[in-house]
Amino acid sequence: MALARTINQIEQCSLLNALGRVLAKPLIAPHPIPPTDNSAMDGYALRHDDLATQGSTTLPISQRITAGEIPVELATSSAARIFTGAAIPAGADTVIPQEQSHTENSHVTFDTPVSIGQHIRRAGEDIEQGHSFLSAGYRIQPQAMGLIGANGIATIPVFRRLKVALLSTGSELLMPGSALQNGKRYNANHFTLIGLLQALGCEIIDCGTISDTLSATISALKAAATDADLIISSGGVSVGEEDHVKAAIEHLGKLNIWKLNIKPGKPLAFGEVNSTPFFGLPGNPVSLFVTFCLFARPYILRMQGVDQTHPQTIKARAQFNHTKNSTRQEYVRSRLTTAEHGNEVNTSGKQGSGILSSTVWANCLTIIPPNSSITLGDPVEVIPFNELIT
Repeated sequence: MALARTINQIEQCSLLNALGRVLAKPLIAPHPIPPTDNSAMDGYALRHDDLATQGSTTLPISQRITAGEIPVELATSSAARIFTGAAIPAGADTVIPQEQSHTENSHVTFDTPVSIGQHIRRAGEDIEQGHSFLSAGYRIQPQAMGLIGANGIATIPVFRRLKVALLSTGSELLMPGSALQNGKRYNANHFTLIGLLQALGCEIIDCGTISDTLSATISALKAAATDADLIISSGGVSVGEEDHVKAAIEHLGKLNIWKLNIKPGKPLAFGEVNSTPFFGLPGNPVSLFVTFCLFARPYILRMQGVDQTHPQTIKARAQFNHTKNSTRQEYVRSRLTTAEHGNEVNTSGKQGSGILSSTVWANCLTIIPPNSSITLGDPVEVIPFNELIT
């Protein structure tokens, strides 16, 4: 992640379109939230000192306050009918819920114990005026949109969208909608990557499918580097005679990573094309999905200016056996469920790198360290998909 360069261009974004955008500057509260003391209940606002120390208390109802109204000062020895969210009148220090009262002839009677200050939401108890309530590098979530709106802010400073050039290698690839031909297959990886990039709010530059020649690969990568902040390709990163990505990258720039000690996803290229960062992901559909989620996604988040880039893991109890030791760290497609005694996780059984349906069945990846086995009931570490694809 140290190699990821944050896009530093800042633009203003309307709150309506802010979901998934990354804050470029802290947001400062222009007002306290809530702006005034207000009632947390439908009931009656009064002075606690006006209540009898023993027995019931009956007070006249001097005013009625709804949310949005400006109340007058509370009359001496009276109660104000008040509704949830309405401003507390000057002089009142307590709210009694309507369920704990009885009204008759414009008077209200209370006979339950009451604590001074109860059911009042104080001005600024959520956010104080002048305080930073969202930091730079925060990726806007729906609840944050509500918080920004509560502060009366209509536009926010965000980093511009990351431009990602997307290309596929493989003369055998067809686009969906065309007739299937002998020896051909549909380009599933293209749409997996589009979905993953859209979920990250990227601006996608679709470079299409590149034929399996070195000259075509060099030409496509060179063109992609002129407009994009990042280039991602699928396929062509293995060691076959028709895999030209490695040679093309070394011709145009430099290659920093060529292979990973993980399963699935051993072949992965990372480098630069004319100073534009590049990820060459495997052609096998599951390997592509896993390597994007584990390596390309955190890199993209860092380029977008996000502080927290690595996925959070949770503990679960294995409901499977995995005795085939591997020298590579494995990421097993799994399904996480909540049981009576905690989290449990099971595998799909089909773990081949071409079994794309397993990524739809699964909702997490179970991490199996190198040279280790798992038996039924063992504690394992898992990464939920909501940490990887949103």
